[in-house]
Amino acid sequence: MPHTGYSGAFLDAFPHSLLGGAAPGWDNVPRMPSSSYDNVWMPAGPPDGHGQFLTSTQCLGCHSGGATWRQYAMTLPSGEGSRFIDISPYGTWVSSPMGLAGRDPFFFAQLASETQSFHPEEAALVADTCLGCHGVMGQRQHAIDRMLRGEDCGSFGRHLVDAAPWPADNPLAAMAEAQADAPRNACVQARRAQLNPGMTGFAATFTGSFLLGPADRLAGPYAAPKTWPMQKALGITPVHDPNIRESEVCGTCHTIHLPVLHEGRTLAHVYEQTTYAEWAFSGYRTGTSPDGPLPEGAGPRARSCQGCHMPDTDEAGRKLRTKIASIQEYSSYPATAFIAAPEEIDLPARDGFAKHSLVGVNLFLTTLAQQFPEILGLRSFDTTVGDHAIAPLLVTEKAMLQQAADATSKVTVAPPTVQDGRLRTEVQVSNLAGHSLPSGVGFRRAFLSFEVLDQNGALLWASGRTDAAGRLVDAADRPLEGEVWWTDDRSARTQPEARLHQPHFQSIDRQDQAQVYQDLSAAPPRTAGQQGAAPQCGEGVVPAGPLTTSFLSLCATVKDNRLPPHGLLPKAQRAAIAAALGAGPDLAAALDPVGVGDDPDYGDGQGRDRIVYDVPMSALAGVPATVRARLYYQATPSYYLQDRFCTATGADRDRLYFLAGHANLDGTAIEDWKLAIGDSGRVTVPR
Repeated sequence: MPHTGYSGAFLDAFPHSLLGGAAPGWDNVPRMPSSSYDNVWMPAGPPDGHGQFLTSTQCLGCHSGGATWRQYAMTLPSGEGSRFIDISPYGTWVSSPMGLAGRDPFFFAQLASETQSFHPEEAALVADTCLGCHGVMGQRQHAIDRMLRGEDCGSFGRHLVDAAPWPADNPLAAMAEAQADAPRNACVQARRAQLNPGMTGFAATFTGSFLLGPADRLAGPYAAPKTWPMQKALGITPVHDPNIRESEVCGTCHTIHLPVLHEGRTLAHVYEQTTYAEWAFSGYRTGTSPDGPLPEGAGPRARSCQGCHMPDTDEAGRKLRTKIASIQEYSSYPATAFIAAPEEIDLPARDGFAKHSLVGVNLFLTTLAQQFPEILGLRSFDTTVGDHAIAPLLVTEKAMLQQAADATSKVTVAPPTVQDGRLRTEVQVSNLAGHSLPSGVGFRRAFLSFEVLDQNGALLWASGRTDAAGRLVDAADRPLEGEVWWTDDRSARTQPEARLHQPHFQSIDRQDQAQVYQDLSAAPPRTAGQQGAAPQCGEGVVPAGPLTTSFLSLCATVKDNRLPPHGLLPKAQRAAIAAALGAGPDLAAALDPVGVGDDPDYGDGQGRDRIVYDVPMSALAGVPATVRARLYYQATPSYYLQDRFCTATGADRDRLYFLAGHANLDGTAIEDWKLAIGDSGRVTVPR
């Protein structure tokens, strides 16, 4: 349950003064429209342009675990009494980060910052670009409907996300009309030209710029699908397409290429995130794409994105075999008149059934969804399975915790030594993911905690400790450099041109030093009113402006010491793969580490970092007995939250402030706003 009032630790870090006004309470916190309105149905007749996209409500009638309420297909025993686990496509997707992307309060607060403070002169472009992934169906359908009315593609604004059919006289109730066949890809081509200039082949689909097939066809991974049920229910024919199992299905949205906007100009185009490329250049690459084989072939640990994020096994590693839908079949339901023939509707059990879990380790988002369903407009009761199944958000939480424990990182500590008044040991962090760690949006970070403990487990010395708001602090509980960006009255940034942050370390000997794995970028330097050439931006450019959280101001990389994936190829080989995908050499360069000095771990392809902790015994207030190293993950670091509260106003900012301030993380896996993703355990210090 959430806190009834604002957390004291939260207010210490983020006082109400950051808002420049009163903080929202339970009675006036802005609420998102109910997900009950997320309902676009297939009209009578064959699919047309208006039916290019349907909502999940049109799928759950067959592809949920309790679709018929008579038999429960696509389920597993939970081990918790009579309740089962719903592993159906709808049951696993609905509570996944992808299923929640259109209601992500962090995203909408970010969008508010982008359109209000960072790039107000380009607000329409920014909103349309961002919602092209986080609201892709609405954004695409809106453009199609405009084209069908003889208009241009237009832009999909933030206000359209709140469209609801009630009351009937509201201006957004009839946003779109049924029309004839759609020019479904005309606006996508325009998006490609704007966001991915010069790219061809698969690379042209980056930033969610994928093309659409006909509205009456739906691609799936299984050969010889039963077509009758879907044709009769929706007028859509399921077809087999093996490419649906390829990583490129994920890569189109998980490679983000954006313009660098500055004072009304576009200075360059850079990669905001490269999760797909990190995989394609790693030892996990499969060496194939829908367009054919890629240079360098498969890596030694070849595995697709779906292999990790859409597992086809249960928790014990056993392969799943199940039907892929739950319908009224001929052979398993009571006889009735006018039923279709068994060969049309009797469904076979399929091997390789993949759960649509789609999880990483962003437990912070799903926790807010659990604690604040009414504010986020989410159902707290799954009507497809009722009380017979474990709640989907709890299943997602368990999948994330398993991912964090087993498939993210490994932390080991070499045997410590005590010599010449120093306690020394080497900590190794190994990346187990098929991409950089962390990956995705640039504000994700991981940090290493190293503790020296006495025989009773009491703390004697620590690097990488945090306060209850997740801020990295020193021994006196003061935030480290880079943790606080704004003054408490939000009047100014703190030394913005100094770009304060924790540098990459190869050795740590003080408690005000912490190893933080992160990607930090600088905005272009301010040039308003100045004459001369525009600032230079792009790969390899020396930072000159302040640190930024704007996705469209990423002029120069200040630091990128994220853990590379195992088997990361040298730049020349990366460039060859990038060219085969239709991208330029800047995609290969985007994976170069920045700010790591001569650290050999960032060039040996082992996907690891080794760091020495050199602790002066004189700094210890007791006798050391053990040491312990842990790697923690933060989806939303404190500086990022503070920047949202200080650079945005309105409903989306206020909602995030309320949720973060009332979230009850006590006793959870993300207590103190951090999630452990690697733990060495206690290692004995010799006497």
